[in-house]
Amino acid sequence: MRLLVIRTSAMGDVALTTPVLRALSQHYPDVEIVLVTRQVFKPFFYSINGLSLFFIDIRKRHKGFAGLVRLCGDISATGSFDAIIDLHDVLRSKILRFLFALKGVPSFVIDKGRREKRSVISGKTRTKLKHSVERYTEAFAGAGFQISRTSGPWIIPDPAAIVKIHSMAGSMTELKIGVAPYAKHKLKMWPEKYMVRLLGLIAEKYNARFFLFGGNEESEKLSVFQTLIEGSVNTAGKLALDEELALMSRLDMMIAMDSSNMHMAALLGTKVVSIWGGTDPVTGFGAWMQPDDHFIRIPVDELTCRPCTIYGKGECARGDHACMNWLTPEIVFRKINRLGILYLPPAETV
Repeated sequence: MRLLVIRTSAMGDVALTTPVLRALSQHYPDVEIVLVTRQVFKPFFYSINGLSLFFIDIRKRHKGFAGLVRLCGDISATGSFDAIIDLHDVLRSKILRFLFALKGVPSFVIDKGRREKRSVISGKTRTKLKHSVERYTEAFAGAGFQISRTSGPWIIPDPAAIVKIHSMAGSMTELKIGVAPYAKHKLKMWPEKYMVRLLGLIAEKYNARFFLFGGNEESEKLSVFQTLIEGSVNTAGKLALDEELALMSRLDMMIAMDSSNMHMAALLGTKVVSIWGGTDPVTGFGAWMQPDDHFIRIPVDELTCRPCTIYGKGECARGDHACMNWLTPEIVFRKINRLGILYLPPAETV
C-alpha cells in the first residue's frame, strides 16, 4: 500500500507529524509513505523507515492553480497511491485532493476542531482539546490505520550533525540550557527584559551555559540579546536546521515561548519549559508529551481574558499584555526550581 501525506507548513506543525509517521512506519512496515512538504524540513524525518519526501516548490514550479496541476502530475509520476491523508486542510491541499479524486484516489482529512477552539477563545468552555498529534492520528485512523502512541524521541538527529556540533555543546560540568526568547506574534512573547533577568537568576545559582535559538529573521535581535547574557551562544543564522536539532538534543533543558523551537526540542526528547500568554496549550498546541506543570502561564481564573487567541495574532484587548507582564522572572524561576529540572553538575575531574 502507498499513502500520500500532505503537510507543508508551518515549521512546528510539520515537526508534529513525526510521532505519527514514525509510529505508522513501526506498526505498518509494509506501507510506503510519501510526505509532501518543504525541503527545509527534511532533517525532521531522518531515519523514519518507509518514508520518502516529495518537496513542493510553491514559489515557482508549483505556484498557483496551474502549479498545483503540475504538482499532481509530478507526484503521480512517482507511482500510484491508495489514499491521501491531508494533515493540512488548506486551499492548496483541498485542490490537490480534488485533482487526485479525479484519478479515483480517496482522501482522509484532519479535523482541526475549529469550532471547539473558537469556543475556548470565547470563554464558553475551558475543556482541554485534542492535541494536534492526536488529530493527525485520527486522520490516519479514518483511513483504517490504528496507531498507538510511542515513546520518544520522535525526531532523531543525523549523526553527522551531532559530530559537527560536538565542540559547541560544551563541558559536562555545566548545564546546557536552550533559550528561544521570541515568537512569531507578540501576544506569545514574554518581555525581553524578563528573560534576561530569569537567565541571570539561573546563572547566579547554577553553572549554566545558554544557547540562543531563533529564526534567521531573529538573528539580529538575538545578537543584541547575546551581549546581555555572559558566555551565551547565539545559534540563529549560524547553524543549519540539522545542526540545530543535534544541539537541541544535547540540552539539559529548553526555555521557550509557544513556538516551533518549543515543539522541536520536545520532539527531540529534551525537557521543555514553555511560557504562555495570549495562547494556551489547552487548545492542543502544547509541547508534545511534556508535563502540564512545564507550561507556565497565568491561571484562567486569575485572568479570565486568556486565552484570547489560537495562534497569537492580534492585539491585547486590555492594552497591558497582563498575561505576560504578570509572569515576573522571579515567579518563573521559582516554578522552574520546583520542577527539579535544574541541578548542579559534578565537578570536572582532572
